[in-house]
Amino acid sequence: MKCAFIYNPNSGKVKQEKYKDYIVNKLLSKYEVVDVFPSQKPRHATLLAKEACGRYDTLVVMGGDGTLSEVINGIAEEENKPVIGYIPHGTVNDVGHSLKLPRNVKKCIDVILKGKTLSHDIFKANDKYGIYVCCAGLFTETSYSTRQKDKKRIGKLAYFFHGCKKLLKTNSVDLKISFDGGEIEGRFAFVLVLNSRSVAGFKINGKAKLNDGKMDILLVKDKGKKVSMKGIFKVFSLFVCGLQRQGIRLRLDRFTVETRDDEVINIDGENAFTGGFDFQVLKNGIEIIVP
Repeated sequence: MKCAFIYNPNSGKVKQEKYKDYIVNKLLSKYEVVDVFPSQKPRHATLLAKEACGRYDTLVVMGGDGTLSEVINGIAEEENKPVIGYIPHGTVNDVGHSLKLPRNVKKCIDVILKGKTLSHDIFKANDKYGIYVCCAGLFTETSYSTRQKDKKRIGKLAYFFHGCKKLLKTNSVDLKISFDGGEIEGRFAFVLVLNSRSVAGFKINGKAKLNDGKMDILLVKDKGKKVSMKGIFKVFSLFVCGLQRQGIRLRLDRFTVETRDDEVINIDGENAFTGGFDFQVLKNGIEIIVP
């Protein structure tokens, strides 16, 4: 069997180069061939993953959720997808938490060598793919605008401090969501489409089903053009108490969102595009190794 190892040298607080030789040597106990591909620039992992399809049985990815999402965008449309082995090594690692993967690199390699394969849903929003979250509104800029050097210095606290600076400057999201059976229109402090147990390091959806073909959608209402203090409190309550306590909740596999042309849509922690979008779940879109 053949394995490709893609890693992001800039992800997390600790340089990944120090683990490279250990990981390759361990993988060689299971695979006849292990080829190594460092991701050298934004979206490079997408190209590397696309080229791995049909050539490798397993694609081991080391990095944060953004790196994994780049890989998903490379393989989503391909027929001969490799099985994914994920080593979470970013700042927050929501997908890793959701899949109950160890944070320790050596233990995570043991999972890849001895674990089982899980069919995992992915999704498509316009021409972008994701694995765990699509959102807009309060705090959603924070994940991609926080400086890398701050994340390396103080970890996920960097997101908190950066987000607090934007609290009273964020516009509410003016949107209409249309789906089979109805539509909802209004202003919202936060719009969350989720296929994960964890967001921003908070376990807010512990009962999430990762391969049932549907996503959890939460809409936190607000009134004015700017997000109000009440809206901020509701969003904080969401992260503290979980999905059950706030907002309008739906479970859908397909829907359409109409919103302002300049509204930023965040997918898996990255600035994906602006404006409205068509959304669909791709049931069992990937195979990923879990404990």
